[in-house]
Formats: sequence, structure tokens, C-alpha cells
Amino acid sequence: MLRHLPPITDPAVLVGTDTADDAGVYRLTSDLALVQTVDVFTPVVDDPYWFGAIAAANALSDVYAMGATPRLALNIAGFPRKALPLDVLGEILRGGAEKCGEAGVTVIGGHTLDDPEPKYGLAVTGFVHPDRVITNATARQGDRLVLTKPLGLGVITTGIKQEQTSPAAAQEAIRVMATLNRAAAQAMIETGVSAATDITGFGLLGHLYEMTRAAGVRARVRLRDVPILEDAWDLVRRGAIPGGTQRNQAALEGVVTWEGIDEDAQVLLCDAQTSGGLLIAVPEGRLERLFRALRAGGVPVVADVGEITGPGRGEIAVAG
Repeated sequence: MLRHLPPITDPAVLVGTDTADDAGVYRLTSDLALVQTVDVFTPVVDDPYWFGAIAAANALSDVYAMGATPRLALNIAGFPRKALPLDVLGEILRGGAEKCGEAGVTVIGGHTLDDPEPKYGLAVTGFVHPDRVITNATARQGDRLVLTKPLGLGVITTGIKQEQTSPAAAQEAIRVMATLNRAAAQAMIETGVSAATDITGFGLLGHLYEMTRAAGVRARVRLRDVPILEDAWDLVRRGAIPGGTQRNQAALEGVVTWEGIDEDAQVLLCDAQTSGGLLIAVPEGRLERLFRALRAGGVPVVADVGEITGPGRGEIAVAG
């Protein structure tokens, strides 16, 4: 679909649509660039406040993934005003506003429309030095791949909709999704890394494929080192698999080589996440420095899950 749009020719655009990156970047001056993104989705949890907070954390994550600092946001909401009390929308907006406040981001307005199904998200503006932008297109051979949140969020939120997820598992998923990627981003900025992206709707392997394809490399992932929420395994076996996860699997046919990986694990490695962690490509010589910075920042999950193995066209091998 996007190939039918006119090409971007403005030389001030530093990051556009060519590499499927997390946000657009526009140079304003020699030492200041604007970073912009937008993300909107339907409820992933029942509590409207936490839906708002998770949606905000998810939208802010795109800016963090670029090595930038988010500063301003606009609310975007669809709401069935005749079917639900407006207090529900108020709680959604409160959750988003408080999460933005935690991030030091000012919500300066927004737009709502009458919609049969609730939707909420934000358009976010951030800032970065033009020479310090971190993209998904610059991973290099020998880089290690570090993940900062566990997988399985899509399966668990689907289980919530199907009333199969336990209250404890739902609360853990909410905690993970509502956690900002700010500390992880600050650690990678301090360390100096090759590339980064955040793990959302295309799952770990889908976003890794965007990274490897854009950089002209191939990668290897070790399943045993990938953090996965424990309750997600049981939910996969019970069929709580999002439609987006199934589409991710289909889209990666011919790209991913599975080396003795069973179907449940394949699903989870392709699982469509909401407000997942950062996937960071870091030179091997800086790996321990990155680990120390992540832990010092209080990032609870720090996992070395694979490496960039050489030149290629985006191929990914997954081993046990």
C-alpha cells in the first residue's frame, strides 16, 4: 500500500518511511531534530485507566526507540458516547495523562470522535540531536541483540478478552505494558549502540526482520535466552492466540529458519505485543557496559537473545 504514496524528497527528513522505522525524524537546525509518531488501538485490558496508561506508554516508546526525548503529545480517541458513560473516557484520558506526566511529557490537546468501539492513543513529538538519532537500519555484523521486556503480552491480553487469563497474570501484563522504556533508552544512549527498535505489533521476529532487512544483515536468536511470561505458554496451548500474531507468522514464512523450535514457541516469538520492550543491537565490546547501564536504571529485564551474524537480506535463524 505504502509504495503508492509519493516519495519523500525533503532533504530535512532524516528518517522517513523507507526502513519501517519507529518514528519520523525531521531536522530543524544543525543541532535539533523533531521526532514524530502516532499510535492508536482498541482496549487491551478491561480497566479504562490502565488502558489509557498502556496506550500512552506504547506511543511514547517509539520516540524512546529513536534515542530521543518525548516532550509533547496530543490525545486521539474514539468513543461510543451512547453506549458507554463518558466517565469511562475520562478514566482513559486520565490514565494517558498521568503516564505522560511520569515521562515528563505535556499533553497539549487532542481530538475525539464518536466511534462504535473505544480507541485511544497519542501523537507524540520528541527532540534529538540530528547526529544522535538511533535508527533500526544500522545494525552491524557481530552486534549482540538485547531485549528489555518479556514476550507473551499479546497472548495474555487475548486471554483476558476470552476470560482465560488469571487475575495475577493480567496484573503482571499490565505492569509490564505500563512500564516506560525511558530508562532502557537512556541506557542505550549512554552506551552508544548500533541500532534499536521497540517490540510492538509485529512481534520480536517481525521487528527484528525490519531491522535486519533495513541494514542488509542476517541474525540468529536463541529461544532459551528470550524472556517469556510464564502464563503465556499455557494460554498458547489453550488457543489464546491473537489474529495479529497469526498474521506475523504468515508474513515471516521464508524469512525465519526454525531449528528444532516447536509450534508454541514459534507463536510466542511472533506474538503481537502492546508496549513491549526495546530490542537493541550493540557492539559486543559494549555489551557489558549496556547491561550495567540498564541495571543501574532499574530495567527489570535485560536479556542477550542473539546476534547479527553477517551480511544478508534480513534472514533470521532461531535455535533452541
